[in-house]
Amino acid sequence: MAMAVALAFTLGAVTSQSVKADDHEVKFGFAAAETGWLQAYSGPSTSAALIAIEDINANGGLLGKKIVPIFQDTKTDRAESAKAGAQLLGQGAIALAVDCDYDFGAPAALAAEREGKISIFLCAESVLAGIQGVGKHSFSSSVLAAVQGAAIAEWGYNEKGWRTAYILLDEVIEYNKGICYGFDWMAKRLGYEILGHDVFLNEDPSIQTQVDRIKALPKQPDVIEICSYNPGGAMAIKQIRAAGIDSAIGGGSSMTGDYWLGTVPNLSGHYVPEQASIYGDDPRPAVLEFNKKFEALTGKAPDSQYVYPGYVLIEMWAKAVEKAGTFDGDAVVAALETFRDEPVLVGTRTFTSELHHQNRAPYLIVETTNGKPAVVGSWTITEPVPLKVLFGKEYDYVAK
Repeated sequence: MAMAVALAFTLGAVTSQSVKADDHEVKFGFAAAETGWLQAYSGPSTSAALIAIEDINANGGLLGKKIVPIFQDTKTDRAESAKAGAQLLGQGAIALAVDCDYDFGAPAALAAEREGKISIFLCAESVLAGIQGVGKHSFSSSVLAAVQGAAIAEWGYNEKGWRTAYILLDEVIEYNKGICYGFDWMAKRLGYEILGHDVFLNEDPSIQTQVDRIKALPKQPDVIEICSYNPGGAMAIKQIRAAGIDSAIGGGSSMTGDYWLGTVPNLSGHYVPEQASIYGDDPRPAVLEFNKKFEALTGKAPDSQYVYPGYVLIEMWAKAVEKAGTFDGDAVVAALETFRDEPVLVGTRTFTSELHHQNRAPYLIVETTNGKPAVVGSWTITEPVPLKVLFGKEYDYVAK
């Protein structure tokens, strides 16, 4: 039973070698971190994917076949990722789910690409996680970082009346840059006055110099967009609030969850876009039902929005297989590329022959008030983020 396999995998008790398939089964491979720091992202997303597999199997399977998940630990290591991908394909995997991060998931995805097999990143949000960085058989189940920045900029303009902004980029990883690319693009499109751009590094012990520059502005910005992840993101927010700056603070989905809020007690005025709410207030019954299944499987409720793309990964692949009437990689690619606002557990998905990622998708907006995050609205950007923006061609403020 797939749910039993899922539970055993969660406990680390099942390996790919213990799963046998027959003509009534199809193997789906997971080349994902079970160890190392990336497990915190890929692990929960994998658990969500296994729930989707159980849901499909409980309804007769896919094209009359039971989906059997098989696994290889990438160990948060690029070389192990390549090895895991090759091993799973050698064991008969018809498609692969690969790690949440592009850099670590790409080696396994490239192994699938060489064999004309589908690969889907569990929750990577770089434009390279797809055609541009792997090839035509590769997709991501999540939403691009630039869409997150653009969503906060447009929602804030329309719903909060923001007209001035300051953009603070943690330039350590490409994901952070993407958030700023999207916010900057949308802010300029809407006519925001950008009062300044600045950079820092996630490991910096202090951003006092950057804070001083914000405080020295002739007027304080309506919003400060911080393009970062934790712990650096929380550190930046803490120092900004400690300096008496009470501007609204925006961020990317990387600042999801409440685990870090103890760093900034009673934080208010913080806004992030999330694909689904982990706080019990998601407006969609299907998401609330999924949350219950996830807790039953793993022993705890989702603690990050990065759980949900794992379910979407299987959901969108299965829909494409059904539409194609075959598991063949080229046929499934063609079917996925017909998706236009295709409904999934968390929003919609659109794929084209130019982009196998989401440059426009619905988001919930989560506001933190007095240390408590809650959904305060939803937003879908009015225009997809252009490819040149996704690659930073219109953003000139990254330190050289």
